[in-house]
Amino acid sequence: MMRMVPFTLENGETVLGVEVKLPKTTLLAIMTDKGYIMCGALDVSLLNERLKDREILAGRAVGVRTLEELLAAPLESVTTTAESIGIIAGMKGYEALQLML
Repeated sequence: MMRMVPFTLENGETVLGVEVKLPKTTLLAIMTDKGYIMCGALDVSLLNERLKDREILAGRAVGVRTLEELLAAPLESVTTTAESIGIIAGMKGYEALQLML
């Protein structure tokens, strides 16, 4: 089952959350037009190393089970492209999304 949910950030901008229920796990992502944050399934090392030329703007939060938790959780890791615009590990998901707009 898949669910899509719009969220309005503090600055009034809207982002889109996607929840995909899979057997024994749920994939969570919240995106802007430029980048996204995702649950622990995101492989930041892969994005930074093998897909570096794509300059993917992304962050990863671990231990989250809902889209709301993903928004509030501190990011565990971020891509080098995310770092280049001021997104850092430890930043809350919603803060990173605001910088991705």
